[in-house]
Amino acid sequence: MSYAVAYWCVLIVALLPYLWTSVAKASAGARYDNRNPRAWQARQDNPRSQWAHAAQLNGFEAFPMFAAGVLMAQAAHVGANTVATLALVILAARVAHGLAYIAGHAGLRSLVWFVGFSCTLALLVMAALGVA
Repeated sequence: MSYAVAYWCVLIVALLPYLWTSVAKASAGARYDNRNPRAWQARQDNPRSQWAHAAQLNGFEAFPMFAAGVLMAQAAHVGANTVATLALVILAARVAHGLAYIAGHAGLRSLVWFVGFSCTLALLVMAALGVA
């Protein structure tokens, strides 16, 4: 595999929060208020809408560290196959995390979050070791 695979994963992971926010808006049952979206979301009592919104926020929180990990690993000459494999696992974990969050499966959500976080840490550690 190549670094291009990892870069495509970065792009997809960057877009996932927008998918989750679409689910939050569609699940609310109330007409979306674009003039005051944060207050509108705060008023939603549908658990699926709340969970999808939380998945969106978590996606935005997790993205910078993942993107930095991919770029740092490439700059440190970590093997392309290793970086791409970890990026694919992170992508799968981020998709599973969002789906589990929206479905209300807290245990599974935490498990796949840990998998993705661990792989992201692995990228960062390999990058740091690669330039040491």
